[in-house]
Amino acid sequence: MSKVRNGGGGNPGVAMRIGGVCPGGDGFAPSALGTREHWDAVYERELHTFQEYGDTGEIWFGEESMNRLIRWMQKYKIPLDASVLDIGTGNGVFLVELLSGRIIEKEGLSNIKLKVEDFLNLSTKLSGFHVCIDKGTFDAISLNPDNAIEKRKQYVKSLSGVLKVKGFFLITSCNWTKEELLNEFSEGFELFEELPTPKFSFGGRSGNSVAALVFQKM
Repeated sequence: MSKVRNGGGGNPGVAMRIGGVCPGGDGFAPSALGTREHWDAVYERELHTFQEYGDTGEIWFGEESMNRLIRWMQKYKIPLDASVLDIGTGNGVFLVELLSGRIIEKEGLSNIKLKVEDFLNLSTKLSGFHVCIDKGTFDAISLNPDNAIEKRKQYVKSLSGVLKVKGFFLITSCNWTKEELLNEFSEGFELFEELPTPKFSFGGRSGNSVAALVFQKM
């Protein structure tokens, strides 16, 4: 089991669409929320708070988002010895939740390896994962003020390199719709399942607050 810090930030920001088009050409306004420096500072503060008060910090998309992913892994009986990559692990809350329920109680800590990598500039040794998980990192990269489109392409390339053929990629996004994510990951991946997420209604229309999809590498 591994964690990876991405090159553009560890967690999601709020996307801003400006008339459907922005300087990056993808409808997102560049933001400091898309930079690694911003999220390094955020988690430095969270670490200090944890050390002083024991507060684990923000759970992005809430506890249900973590439980949703864990339920899916249990539903499809992902083996306990499967290699799982947490892309943009942030404060590590999801990893702790995943490990406490799946491995620690049954196998102890001998099967756990933690490694920090820049997902947009990966070591060639990082590969062969059965499951990759993203809970807001692709959102953050999409807001990077320094050529976000190219960084998204590099993200997909890195994902393809680390994930085994027939491996699963679970992504939760508040910035991208299902249809947009299908387009972003159309090369080398196919939709395996759409996970249920909270719905909302406004102005006579309904939608989902986040998109949660499972892709399989072809």
